[in-house]
Amino acid sequence: MAQTPEKTQEAGRAKAEQKKPARAQDDDVAGKAYDSRLMRRLLTYLRPYKLQVVISALATILKAASDSIGPLLVIIAIDAYMSGGSSIAAGAHPGSAKLLWVLSWLPRHLHPSSAFNGITDMTLIYLGCLLLTFLLELLQTYLMQWTGQKVMFDMRSQIFRHLQRMSPAFYDHNPVGRLVTRLTSDVDALNEMFTSGVLAIFEDIFTLSFIVAIMVSINWPLALLTLAVIPAILFATSVFRASVRESYRRQRAATAKINSFTQEYVSGMSVVQLFNRERRAFADFSGVNAENKQAWTDAIFAYAWYYPVVEFLSSTAIALVIWVGGRAVLHNDAILRAAAAVGLHGAQASGFFGTVTIGVLIGFIQYAQRFFRPIQDLSEKYNILQAAMAASERVFRLIDTQPTIVSAAKPIQGDGTGSIEFRNVWFTYDPRGAALAKSHSAGADFIPDPEVEWVLRGVSFTIAPGETAAIVGHTGAGKTTITALMMRFYDVQHGSVLVDGVDVREQDLTALRRRFGVVLQDPFLFTGTIADNVRLGSSWITDTQLERACEEVNIADFIRTLPAQFDEPVRERGATLSTGQKQLISFARALAHSPAILILDEATSSVDTDTEHRVRVALSRMITDRTSVLIAHRLSTVQSADTILVMHKGTLRERGSHQQLLAQRGLYWKQYRLQYRDQQLEYPAADVVQPAL
Repeated sequence: MAQTPEKTQEAGRAKAEQKKPARAQDDDVAGKAYDSRLMRRLLTYLRPYKLQVVISALATILKAASDSIGPLLVIIAIDAYMSGGSSIAAGAHPGSAKLLWVLSWLPRHLHPSSAFNGITDMTLIYLGCLLLTFLLELLQTYLMQWTGQKVMFDMRSQIFRHLQRMSPAFYDHNPVGRLVTRLTSDVDALNEMFTSGVLAIFEDIFTLSFIVAIMVSINWPLALLTLAVIPAILFATSVFRASVRESYRRQRAATAKINSFTQEYVSGMSVVQLFNRERRAFADFSGVNAENKQAWTDAIFAYAWYYPVVEFLSSTAIALVIWVGGRAVLHNDAILRAAAAVGLHGAQASGFFGTVTIGVLIGFIQYAQRFFRPIQDLSEKYNILQAAMAASERVFRLIDTQPTIVSAAKPIQGDGTGSIEFRNVWFTYDPRGAALAKSHSAGADFIPDPEVEWVLRGVSFTIAPGETAAIVGHTGAGKTTITALMMRFYDVQHGSVLVDGVDVREQDLTALRRRFGVVLQDPFLFTGTIADNVRLGSSWITDTQLERACEEVNIADFIRTLPAQFDEPVRERGATLSTGQKQLISFARALAHSPAILILDEATSSVDTDTEHRVRVALSRMITDRTSVLIAHRLSTVQSADTILVMHKGTLRERGSHQQLLAQRGLYWKQYRLQYRDQQLEYPAADVVQPAL
């Protein structure tokens, strides 16, 4: 659907872009860390895979529980077997009765009389927990990665299908690089949330809950001491989040700019090199790249100070546990030795921290180390969640953008004759024109806004079935816009465009565009083979039809000289083919689809004389028995047209055959004279046909 750009179009689109500066800020959206509305919508993508998600969630809970058992087994092994079992047997632990029963149950039922065998059994149980944790993590990681890839596939498919439904007006105001970012970086951010974000957050929360519950049950004063540094960690985390949030916002904006800049300059690299603009282009790219580097540098600095701060605070908590718990252990040992000296057995230490055994102290140190690790992970998951919320907001904004050009609710089928009619058509690319169109459709009289730059002004004409019409005029006169309105790439603000006797707004879009075959000034070829580019996905075109179309446009002989002939690979945009060869393949593509209406937009303006001759021969075959519309600056290609429409500043100034327009001695005559000033001009007396305005 690429079109030859015209100055009027570019001016209109530029003004439209200026009217909507907020659209350029889409990538600057920082987003909230959690948005329930967006999260509910994101979770709908998990519905087809809810079995895998449920299994992963269960595996996450079991893994968190299994992770929390290890230090508890260490406490039992030390206090039950390495200290002679006196601590547990005597009920030395000040925790809950249920936990005391658990701590004493294992030693009683394993090897109560053999410390060596008991430690061996505890080691095997510990290794079993590690193996279970490994298997659960393997299951959860595989299922969530698999689910994440499925969700990415579904979301990218939905976005691409949506982009196919958008009209050219949408792409006038949205850079390709930004749309590519939606399909790539933003969807990747959502994949990271599904695979490493949501369930990982729940795993960290469950792990913290299990650890805190066990620590409080064993010795709640030591547990409170371990948690004493939490307020300082929360403060550091809030500062870290604020700094990283701003850095991530700038990273996403810079990434979108890099994508847009790279796509634009790579596409126009030949122009850059032709005008020796490599140094200037590199300087511009370096500026955008520097923004991205600075954003990442700020984020790296935030990480550089945050993790050491958390590590320092967690080490401080562990040091407090060692200091206070160690003093309690020494105090407990002193009391037990004194009691044993006087013959008192089963005595217990007292005090705020209660009885603290060496097993409890070591277990608390391990729990403290495991407790602060999920806190650091939660800060990282916060950033992942925030990036995903911002990405989802941009993706859903794109998905929720409704196409402005849609098929009629009850489409009307045309008569199939191939007739084209414009009735008092006014059109502009300026978005203010859409407001005028709405007010006019509501019943108000149409009054053209003088501040709006109208591309077409009250254009009216009719092209009869099977007739060949040519549209000529200066650059910016509205020639390409007329053909775009025929195929309903845009809707008019006033008037109507009829194809096959029916307003294009009342027809089915697919059926309408299927009736057109278009050959553009800049032919576009896709990566694939020559046959793929001729068929363009239309599987109903047989090999015989394909070869016949190529023969009729005089390209078949060249194709047969290639090593793979019709299966010869074509690189991106047909880089290995000449402009003339690409143009002839475009002609074959149009002819193979047997269109009822053929549009040739400057199809011969960029080819050599020999190729132009071959194109003219092909053209004479193609326009037979079908309505044809030719747009050309070279008047030599339109002299045989049945009707020539002369456009000037958005209005239809003249209309007639070649000889009639020459006799009129108007704009067409002046243009013809400029191109053929050295030739003898003869002006036959012929009736001049005035356009119906």
